[in-house]
Formats: sequence, C-alpha cells, structure tokens
Amino acid sequence: MTMSRRLIINCDDFGQSPPMNQAIMHLLEEGKVSSATIMAVAPAFEEAAAWSARRRQPNVGIHLTMTSEFDKLRWSSLTGHPSLHDESGHQYKTVKEFELGSQTKAVVKEIDAQYQRVKKSGIVISHVDNHMGSLYGMETGRSLIPQALWKTTRWGLPSRLFRYIYVEDPLLGSLKNIECPVALASGLADTLGVQIPDYLLSHPFHILEGETYDSFKQSIIEKLYKLPEGVSETYIHPGMEDSWMLANIPDWEKRVWESRLPFDDDFAYAIRDAGVILTDYRYVQEQLKSPRLPAAFRLLRELMK
Repeated sequence: MTMSRRLIINCDDFGQSPPMNQAIMHLLEEGKVSSATIMAVAPAFEEAAAWSARRRQPNVGIHLTMTSEFDKLRWSSLTGHPSLHDESGHQYKTVKEFELGSQTKAVVKEIDAQYQRVKKSGIVISHVDNHMGSLYGMETGRSLIPQALWKTTRWGLPSRLFRYIYVEDPLLGSLKNIECPVALASGLADTLGVQIPDYLLSHPFHILEGETYDSFKQSIIEKLYKLPEGVSETYIHPGMEDSWMLANIPDWEKRVWESRLPFDDDFAYAIRDAGVILTDYRYVQEQLKSPRLPAAFRLLRELMK
C-alpha cells in the first residue's frame, strides 16, 4: 500500500517584527500555510499574540528562542539569567555561544517562562519547535533535547523533531554522524509520548549567489515532486516588504519571496500535481502516536550500541 505524502508548511519567527507579523497573519488568514510558531521574547510578540488569541487561531505553536542573531534587531531572555546573554545583555547571536555559555537549569527555566507567556496570552498552542536549532547540540554536541522533550510532554504537545534523515536535504543530509543522535532523539520523543513528523526539510535561509525569486520558486517546486512518503515539515520566514528591514536585516528580500511563494499559482499547481497533501500538527498529534513501551525498549537498544 502506497503511503501518502503530507507536508507541513510552518512560518517561523511569528512575533519577531511587525513586517513578519503582517505576512504571517495574511498567510494564516488565507489558509496558505499549515501553521506558525511564535517567539515569546521578540519585540512584536504582543501584536502577534493578541491577533492569535482574538481569532482563537488553532495552528500557532511556540518557537522556543535562545538566540538573537541580528545586529539591528536584538532581544533578551524573559528570565534574565546572566548565562543566557552576551556582554550586550541580549541573547547570544550564535548557537555555538549559547551552547557554550548557558547553564542547563537557566535554560529549563527560560523554556518554562516562554511557554507560560504564550499560554497566558490566550493562544491555543498547537506544537513546539526551536529557533535556530539551539537546543539540538548541532554546534558543540551539547544537546538539550531531553529537557525540551520533558517539558513538551508535560504540556501535551507535539514537537518539531524528526524521525528520519532525508538524504537529499541540503543541511541535514550533509551532517556527518547524525543518524545516531536522530535515533536517540526520536526514541526519547516516542518514549515520552511526544508526537513528531517523519522528516524535516530545510532550504537556505540566505540568498544564494545569483538566486532570484523565480529560481528560488523552482527549487521549492522541485522538492515537492521529490517529497518522501510520510509527514514532512518545512519552514519559511515570510515578511512584508519594509524599507527599514530591507536596509538592516540580511537577506530580507528572501523573506519577501517567502511571503509571496504560497500565493503563487505555480506553487499551488505543483502541490496538486505532485499529489502532496498539506497537513498540520493536529494530524501529527492524532495520527503519529507511537506505543511508549516498545519505544522505550528501542531507545534502550540505541543507548547500548
């Protein structure tokens, strides 16, 4: 029996700035994307949260945020612990700095604080993911996935981790020795009862040399025809055209492209023609449950390798 090919399109960085909010709200209103994840620490959080709560938007998750990467747009943690900040008093610019400098107990408290802020805003939280992969240990090997998953299972939410490596993915497919960490993370998610998609698909955040909107669109369309069976998530960072952002935020033009792409007739046709079913985290939570006891035995076998 042939499995379906389902795709979650998530808008990351909801609440980062008004131009991003405008783009993401428009995409959600028109049903052109599956979901968005909100940044509790970012400057435009209150606008995004008020809109989501007022609409009882059912597909807004939490984007756990431990880094603040842009020179001209910075933010700080909610808890204010010194190990979560650089010398400027803002969250670290890079994941490596965060992994090296943060204290685990402080990170756990910050994760909880961000969740509580989103929940108290009135948002019906749909799922959990992580800004810049800062909790995954990709830079130094210091993974905080167990702590994040423990919180996620207490909240009763699915998570953006992934079960398999898609070998053609430009980021994850290029990382060496990633199979074992992925197996351990997915095994722990199953053991704790946290539902996760099968695959995570990436595309470059920055504008590539010579890249145009049309070439960017074509690269995404090609991926639709190669989508693996199962449930995949990909993410975009859409933003409306804004003079200040164009001048101060690197590759802002690509944010504008990503706000345009879901409305593009060629993109909509390709989804239908490739037989891709757009889905969301409600499907993940309801349909991708894994029995916890067998998962615990599988995790134990992985740990003993």
